[in-house]
Amino acid sequence: MHTLQWQVAHDHPAFAGHFPGQPLLPGASLLAEVLEAVLDEPALAALVGAAPRIGAAKFLAPVRPGAQLTITLDATPRGVRFEVREGERLAASGQFEVSA
Repeated sequence: MHTLQWQVAHDHPAFAGHFPGQPLLPGASLLAEVLEAVLDEPALAALVGAAPRIGAAKFLAPVRPGAQLTITLDATPRGVRFEVREGERLAASGQFEVSA
């Protein structure tokens, strides 16, 4: 299991226009950060291969500017399972599939 921290910058470019007055990190931006974390770990990167696919993703709570997130990655026979938490609150979970 791999765990890392990520503080979402208040001026992250994904917040521009998403949504004025109520900034919210888009799910695609959150998945991109999780994928970067997977690819930074050689064993996990080898598991998902050169063309990673999302097998499942659930977005359970909004991620706002300044959020301190904990990303947990766990290799499974089917790929790399992930969870993203802000404190005790589960913000997102899912899995990147094993390379074909």
